[in-house]
Formats: sequence, C-alpha cells, structure tokens
Amino acid sequence: MKEEIEYSLLVVGVCLIIVAMIIPIVKKIAIHINALDIPDARKVHTKPIPRLGGLGIFIGFLIGYMIFGQNTIQMNSILIGSFIIVLTGMIDDIKPISPKSKLLGQLMASSVIAFYGNILLNNLTVFGLNIEFGIFAYPITILFIVACTNIINLIDGLDGLSSGISSIFYLSTIIICFFQSRFGELEFILSLIMLGSTLGFLIHNFHPAKIFAGDSGALFMGFVIAVTSLLGFKTTAITSIFIPLMILAVPILDTLFAILRRLLKHQPISMPDKQHLHHQLLKMNFSHRNTVLIIYGINILFATASILYTLNDTKDIFIGRIIYGILMILVLIFVMKTDIITSKKFFKKESK
Repeated sequence: MKEEIEYSLLVVGVCLIIVAMIIPIVKKIAIHINALDIPDARKVHTKPIPRLGGLGIFIGFLIGYMIFGQNTIQMNSILIGSFIIVLTGMIDDIKPISPKSKLLGQLMASSVIAFYGNILLNNLTVFGLNIEFGIFAYPITILFIVACTNIINLIDGLDGLSSGISSIFYLSTIIICFFQSRFGELEFILSLIMLGSTLGFLIHNFHPAKIFAGDSGALFMGFVIAVTSLLGFKTTAITSIFIPLMILAVPILDTLFAILRRLLKHQPISMPDKQHLHHQLLKMNFSHRNTVLIIYGINILFATASILYTLNDTKDIFIGRIIYGILMILVLIFVMKTDIITSKKFFKKESK
C-alpha cells in the first residue's frame, strides 16, 4: 500500500507542477489571441479574464499520460475524443460558436468513446431489476457522456468552481479504487492524472482567478468525468452508475433546477440567467470565496456518502444513506427558500 500511495502522489504531483507552470504561458497566449471573457450583466467578474485554461489542463493530461499511461485502444479513444472536445471548446473560447456546433463536437467525441473505445453503459440495475440495453447501449452511452460534459460547463460560473468540483470527483474515484485495491485500472490512472492537472489549474483559477477554464476546460473536465464513470462502472470499481451521479449531485441538481426554472418561465432551456446555485448563495451575502467553499463542502458530503456506499459494508451503507437523506432534505428546504426554481411567492401561495 505504501508503494501505491507514493506512486499516486508522484503522478498527482508531477501533473500539478506541469500545469501550474504551463498556465502562465497559456494566459499570455489567450491575451494575445483575444480569447477573453468579457464581463456583462449576467457575469460576476468585473474585468476581462483570459479563458483558455482548458488548454493548460489538456497539456498536463497529455504529458501525464505519456509518462504514466499505457497504450490501449480504450486510452487511444479517450485521447482522440479529448482532442475533439478541447478543440471544440478552444474555438468557442476564441470566437463563440453556436450551441449546435458545440453539440456536434461533443457527439463526435462521445461516438469515438462508444464505437472505437467500446466503453459502453451496457446495463442498469433499478430496484433489483437488471436492464440490458443491447444495441441501445451506444446512443445511451453517447447521451450520458454529452450530459456529463455539459453539467460541468453549466456550473462554471465562479472562480474555481468547475475545477474544484472536478477535483473532488477525481479524488473520490481514487479513494474508491484504493479501498478496492484497483491500482492498475485505467480509471485509477486517469483520475490521478486529472486530479493533478485540475489542482495545478486551480492554483491560478481560485478566487481571484487569473484565468478561466473556458469551454475548452469545462467541457474537457466533464468529458473525462463521464468516461471515468463508465470505466469504473464497467470494472465494478463503482458498484452502480448512480454513484458517480451522486458525487456530481451539486452540478446535476443545479442543471435540473435551471431546466425546470426555464420551462416554468416558458424560456429556452439554453437561455442563461443569474439564478444558479452560486447566484442564490451570493444573494445571501456570502462572499465569492465563501460561496465556492460552501459548494465544495456540500459536494464533499455527497462524495463521502458515495464512497461509503461502495464499501459494501452494511454499517457504511447505512451511514451513506443517512447522509444522502439529510442532504436531500436540505436541498428541498433550499429550493423552497430561494428562487432557484421559481419565485418564493409560489410556495407561499401553495401553503395557503
């Protein structure tokens, strides 16, 4: 175990240092080509910020793979898919493209994973019933990857938010692999490399941010999270596909609330607004930094419950369920006390 811990720290440390050193160079490139996030009424920052951070994370990922990774068809599919995702995001960071164009890039990258890498969501167990997807595993897998990819992108609204949540996910996967002694699995190596890369970026991205992840970074982090989830589920490191979903409960819930909010207002689902989770916390007079730390804390609790759930120990599973239950009650109270779905007046009328 000591050797595995030392090896893990080495991988994370090397990738962290590489990205931390590369990001200042990427920042200069972003400024030179005018890849800047210009503030507007919807955004929190008040001055233009470079937004090509995903390029630095991706370079760290590539170098980490070359040093520590293994050449397999699955890994090749991840590299090809990641390149498509990062390229799509970079184009959007430099000159915004239409949502349809971004979706096309995501579908292409996801198809490489499903058809070339054969990394598939083949079945699902619900209430004790095992559902085999058969030929439908391909479109379901592609849909799953695209959804995860966009979930991280949608929550990327404050300094350090997307990279911090992604780091929590990768760390959670590493801990699960440690408990199950799955040190040679691809999802373990991927998580180590990505944890180092996202933490190296977070050094420059935490408030006050010197650079943003941009679509290139947020889409890339979400894409690798999706693939890592599928790999873990495929090798039973993650006992249920719901485990990674619960680790990502905060960005998933925020996305679902945004969809409901816009449907209730008869607005397009893709229409941006200032009612997301982080906006609600800012309205409660929490500082920028404290808002991000609160969201980190909530996400860590969901991740802790998920880790306990994978240990297959009755006591641990029971504790995990209690944490899930408490968190869900708190989420319900938060929904009723804020405008994250609809006006608080709605709930007052209902109560009468």
